[in-house]
Amino acid sequence: MTRRKFTTGHLVIASHNPGKVREIGELLAPFGVEVTSAGELGLPEPEETGQSFVENAELKARAASVATGMPALADDSGLAVAALGGDPGIYSARWGGPAKDFDYAMRRIEKALEGNPDRRAHFVCALCLAWPDGHVESFEGFVHGTLVWPPRGPLGFGYDPMFLADGQTQTFGEMNPEDKHAISHRAAAFHLLVDACFRH
Repeated sequence: MTRRKFTTGHLVIASHNPGKVREIGELLAPFGVEVTSAGELGLPEPEETGQSFVENAELKARAASVATGMPALADDSGLAVAALGGDPGIYSARWGGPAKDFDYAMRRIEKALEGNPDRRAHFVCALCLAWPDGHVESFEGFVHGTLVWPPRGPLGFGYDPMFLADGQTQTFGEMNPEDKHAISHRAAAFHLLVDACFRH
């Protein structure tokens, strides 16, 4: 299947999450892409009604692209915990309540595990690049690991301080951005996106 190439220099990041926008901007910087976030443009956040990470990413990317008339990139990502049947999954942000308080969300996960020795978990990232004509390209990346308690590290965002990727000694909350970008779920999805749409 032939993938559509991204040929303009400006891209809307369909997110109101500053941490996510920063990471995506850093990953796209080597390709000379100028990014603006949906939050900066005052775009409303569409309701995430999809049943999967890919569906939600497509929904957000299409909405931002239609609203701006520019290509838009959306990310939908979350944490899937094996012992919780894959929860919080697509509801990862909602586990933090109305304020999206991830300290609270991490405590909820730990309480739900109730001492369960199965600490396996993985992060999922779906990326969708949408054009104003309705064309979309979607990619999905994963990173597997285990959950630690108490959370460790002030870096990253979301569930990063309680996630220890396989083969690592530092949580995502302890890793510097360069090291995290090298192995994260977002990086895995980005490699696929970049190879398909940004390398000419």
